[in-house]
Amino acid sequence: MRFSSQPVAEHSEVPLADGGEWERLVDPGVLHHQPDNGHAVYVLSVGRERDPLIRQAQLMEICELVRAQGDTIVGQEMRTLTRAHPRTLLGKGTCREVAARARALGATMLVLDAELTPSQMRNLEDLAGISIADREGVVLNVFLKHASTRRARVQVEIAQLEYLRPRIRGVGIDMDQQIGGLTGSRGPGETASELLARKLDGRLAELEKLQLKLQRSELQQRQRRESCRRIALVGYTNAGKTSLMNGLAAETLSARQRPFETLDTTSRSLSRHGQPILISDTVGFIRRLPERLLASFESTLDEIREASLLALVVDVSDYEWPAHLETTHAMLERLDADGIDRIYLFNKADLLDELPWQKIKEQAGGHPYRVLSSHDPVAVQELKQDLLSLARRDLARRRLFVPYSATTIMSRIYRDCRVLQSHSAAQGLSFEVQAETRILKQIQEELKCLH
Repeated sequence: MRFSSQPVAEHSEVPLADGGEWERLVDPGVLHHQPDNGHAVYVLSVGRERDPLIRQAQLMEICELVRAQGDTIVGQEMRTLTRAHPRTLLGKGTCREVAARARALGATMLVLDAELTPSQMRNLEDLAGISIADREGVVLNVFLKHASTRRARVQVEIAQLEYLRPRIRGVGIDMDQQIGGLTGSRGPGETASELLARKLDGRLAELEKLQLKLQRSELQQRQRRESCRRIALVGYTNAGKTSLMNGLAAETLSARQRPFETLDTTSRSLSRHGQPILISDTVGFIRRLPERLLASFESTLDEIREASLLALVVDVSDYEWPAHLETTHAMLERLDADGIDRIYLFNKADLLDELPWQKIKEQAGGHPYRVLSSHDPVAVQELKQDLLSLARRDLARRRLFVPYSATTIMSRIYRDCRVLQSHSAAQGLSFEVQAETRILKQIQEELKCLH
């Protein structure tokens, strides 16, 4: 498995305590003698799914992830997993058989579309005689490869080092060799694996400190936008969220057709008049997204939780789009965002000769929906008007009088409402504000309690 923890210019606030020795020890070339053009990979998709079309779609997905991390696929196959072996997942015979085919094709790595425990990965490497990677490791590599900003790199690097921590033993050097110390005086000293674990822990501590600073900065930015209505584009990776974002906000964000092209939340103004409305492009979801990535991207995913409207983007040209939508629903439930108003955007309709209208209506579940192509400028502009109407439909205007002593309520008005006018009087301030109906109702209830 390949790992990277290289310092970049944006990490200058967190110097490496070991002067880069950790990076040298886990350098991909040291671990696997990786060629410049990546590994030659044999992909094995394992699962209990019986539908051959779904199995084929799952195999294509893991292959796309492998290519996205810069590797070349020399062979692939599917296996139905009837029983998971606790030591090797596949069983010794199956493992040796698959590894023999992989080596015959010149593969230097075997990638399994499954989550392996550290012990299973070590046992499989012993049996196969080549490097083993699992789904989580590949996803983490893809995330790190596409992370371009400081926040994204810190978040992904933390997740990747946490993944590596229990997998230190046996990464390609004699990790049980003892170093330092004098027998009979200070003890035998640390093993190489213990030294590496200590260095890794130090690096994690440094990154976590920087992450806290970045989260505080991100929180301040979101607080300044609390008076704005916010729309979040969410959905499965490669569903076309960024292409829609470019059309809706007249942007030129990178929208290449590859997994996790967008990792950082990007927000742009959707309306130049009236109540400010922001639209945000968020990180894409995927089935079996590693839990540690969810924890690392906590602040990024807050943009979804705090949205006024969710626009669920679905690639309707993908055979598995109902399963992708199910994954999106499950992720929103995990984020406690399943109660937010939503609209379904069935994208890439231009790639189909015939649209499954009945299934689309069923999946929308009574919510508003649109079927379109992000490459159709007319349809995108019509969608923009729909989004603005939906985002504004729960807004109302009120006149409020707040005594000078009610400083907490005044702060909330400035934070959660759009102040259209304000006038001072002898006893307090008179406001004309615009905000969501529920917020205005809460403020009015708080003002009643003052009397």
